[in-house]
Amino acid sequence: MQPQRHLLAIEGMYPPEIGQLLDLAESYALLNRSGKTQRDLLRGRTLINLFFEDSTRTRTSFELAGKRLGADVINMSVSASSVNKGETLLDTAATLNAMQCDLLVVRHDQSGAPALLAQKVDAAVINAGDGTHEHPTQALLDALTIRRRRGRLDGLTVAICGDIAHSRVARSNIYLLTTMGAAVRLVGPPTLMPAGAERLGLQVFHDMDAGLEGVDIVMMLRLQRERMTRGLVPSAREFFRFYGLDAARLARARPDALVMHPGPMNRGVEIDSAVADDPARSLIREQVEMGVAVRMAVLDVLGRRQIRNV
Repeated sequence: MQPQRHLLAIEGMYPPEIGQLLDLAESYALLNRSGKTQRDLLRGRTLINLFFEDSTRTRTSFELAGKRLGADVINMSVSASSVNKGETLLDTAATLNAMQCDLLVVRHDQSGAPALLAQKVDAAVINAGDGTHEHPTQALLDALTIRRRRGRLDGLTVAICGDIAHSRVARSNIYLLTTMGAAVRLVGPPTLMPAGAERLGLQVFHDMDAGLEGVDIVMMLRLQRERMTRGLVPSAREFFRFYGLDAARLARARPDALVMHPGPMNRGVEIDSAVADDPARSLIREQVEMGVAVRMAVLDVLGRRQIRNV
């Protein structure tokens, strides 16, 4: 298995590769909690966060991860850059190459943009979410969060609920969880379900109560209205009535079932506040914490490979 220079997708990754990243991220989670967070692994290396879409959690956690590993971190504001003046993505790649950055974190509204940049720059490229394609580090942090609470991924049943058709988070989680031996259910209205889901060996439910029956993990997704055409969903109130997660619906799952959400949450649309804030059942805050640890692990691994390739 040839080590990859970039992290562009979960699809195609093998269980040992995923497991090694999760193990390393676990060590960083423990290190962060100890307060001994400053490392020198990436001293003298440059990390650029290039975000063409708005982000709070992902961009900030990559910034924290880079700084905790000793990298020089630059956040490029696309709204104030030459991209906003008409510069093409390939021209941007040439500019980044001239800056001699080592690690490039990219979020883009077009699927495949990070992969294109990876072909044109010398830096190691990390996909921080591209269109409706993938969001690999989100799936890794979700997996780490689950593994820390359940001790494993294989044999668990995970229900991914809501707007699956437009969700790059759902795609990455489907690939990762099934690769690691979990059973995945997709729960949502037919208009928000990706075509061919059954051919991937996934169970598809259009009834929320049936879809949550006996599951170990309930992973909620927000409505991606910015990617939708009109008429795919009713009003927010109607959506919550049929597909929102509240205490009554959660009772259909296992008694110890845990709740996840990648954020940002739309309270009262896909999830009730009482469930989202339940300290015994909700993993949402822990997901944010694990995001820093996972991104430290990814930067560590790709940074070391980048140094060897120089």
